[in-house]
Amino acid sequence: MINNNLGNPKLEVTNVEEVKEGLNHIVVDSVQYGNQEMIMEKDVPVTMKDGEILYVNVFRPNKDGQFPVVMSADTYGKDNKPKITNMGANWPTLGSIPTSSFTPEESPDPGFWVPNDYVVVKVALRGSAGSNGVLSPWSKREAGDYYEVIEWAAEQEWSNGNIGTNGVSYLAVTQWWVASLNPPHLKAMIPWEGLNDMYREVAFHGGMPDTGFFRFWIQGIFARWEDNPNIEDLIQAQKDHPLFDDFWKQRQAPLANITIPLLTCASWSTQGLHNRGSFEGFKQASSENKWLYVHGRKEWESYYARENLERQKEFFDYYLKEEDNDWLETPHVIYEVRDKFYRGQFKTAENFPLPNTNYQALYLNNSDMSLNDQSISTDTVASYNSESNEDELRYTYTFNQDTELVGNMKLKLWVASEEANDLDLFAGIKKLDCRGNEVHFPDFNHIEKGQVATGWLRASHRELDETKSTIAQPWHTHEHEHKVSPNEIVPVEIELLPSGTLFKKGESLVVVVKGNEIIKGNSTPLPNMKTRYEHEDTVNKGNHLVYTGGDYDSHLIIPVSE
Repeated sequence: MINNNLGNPKLEVTNVEEVKEGLNHIVVDSVQYGNQEMIMEKDVPVTMKDGEILYVNVFRPNKDGQFPVVMSADTYGKDNKPKITNMGANWPTLGSIPTSSFTPEESPDPGFWVPNDYVVVKVALRGSAGSNGVLSPWSKREAGDYYEVIEWAAEQEWSNGNIGTNGVSYLAVTQWWVASLNPPHLKAMIPWEGLNDMYREVAFHGGMPDTGFFRFWIQGIFARWEDNPNIEDLIQAQKDHPLFDDFWKQRQAPLANITIPLLTCASWSTQGLHNRGSFEGFKQASSENKWLYVHGRKEWESYYARENLERQKEFFDYYLKEEDNDWLETPHVIYEVRDKFYRGQFKTAENFPLPNTNYQALYLNNSDMSLNDQSISTDTVASYNSESNEDELRYTYTFNQDTELVGNMKLKLWVASEEANDLDLFAGIKKLDCRGNEVHFPDFNHIEKGQVATGWLRASHRELDETKSTIAQPWHTHEHEHKVSPNEIVPVEIELLPSGTLFKKGESLVVVVKGNEIIKGNSTPLPNMKTRYEHEDTVNKGNHLVYTGGDYDSHLIIPVSE
């Protein structure tokens, strides 16, 4: 349905800072529809069953009626600065983020949804924005609060009883969790790029603790709510729980419990944070009606892009307004195959991993640092200094025809350490054009000169869950340590996170293996802002050895899209 509620340019936009507690008649600077009148109820108290009070902001049409609700929930602050300006020029590569001035970061924009006859509810979860409870990010307790607010909203006089959740990052994580509890009035969800396994997807990568973004993120929560002494210290938890024990298992959303319709977005670009969980959410949810949209660009820019707002709206119009539209004709998977930076082709499929994917093995050859369709008969060894920032191994394969690789890759290596009893392995996939120049892509937290795919593994965490592992995606248990002796040769399988890339005839794929991060530096010039993953608590020492050929079938599994 086309929105005919065009704004009035003569209306004076309300200053966000001037909104008072309670009922406000405001004018919002809608990017899509011009200046829009609406009602904002600020700091509405919602009492939980245990007596704790949460506070929400409500934006609703300035007219009588009952409307569906678009809800988001986090602990960042429902009144925090709009347009992600609190990051400002420190992150110069965010991309265009066209929102109204009433849009907290990563949240649905009232300037888009309210003119389309939706109520927008922004929830400040326990421990934030005046709530004195324990702030426990991404926990079942937090999900229980979200559940209660959903049911509260369904009973309000302005609600038609149909609630949909929406939002990016933290706001997507909380959706995976609350949907697993199945609130009766939660009718649909749009988790737009969000993890759901805290251990594997942010606190640790391949068993290596993330000393960058994860700790920066927790420190940011402490800084936002410094007056609240009841914030769970997840940095200390990371140090106290290096294995996937009960602490982390309780932080893993039970995705199979989800049954409601969902539209999830994943990006090839947020590897090391939201990439893996977005795909796992789609794959593991039990919903009969579910859709996956995959792009290779920047997350906030993509979330607020008009074409994607219209995609979200059509989905919610069908499930929350029960409109007879064409949503059910939407392909269940829409994915971008990247060619160059911000250039790619969107294609469709009925499931993910893509049906009819042809998984092929490319074998590493140390004698000429190549990748080959067949393994060589003679075993050879290559080494690199694991403590050097520059030393690394590179293996190259040049395609003889145009080839699309879409999905997970797996890198199997036979490795040893000359001196240490463990190895931290960093692996990457790069694309070279026909002239040998690297083709860059957007990467974690808006880095511009990123690579195709990334993976990590601490060798002592090499144990696999055979019931969950597939030909292209090893699933590590992370429940036990299996140390190695110096010069002991062991096989490891490294999970390279999902990607979608076109390699044209004459272009090359490069496998990089080294003892530290392949992409260096932060996305910001400020050294105290760890806005990307880092793994500085490494176990590496001395030379690492990689064996190929003969008895050592070191190889890369690639997902060739047919």
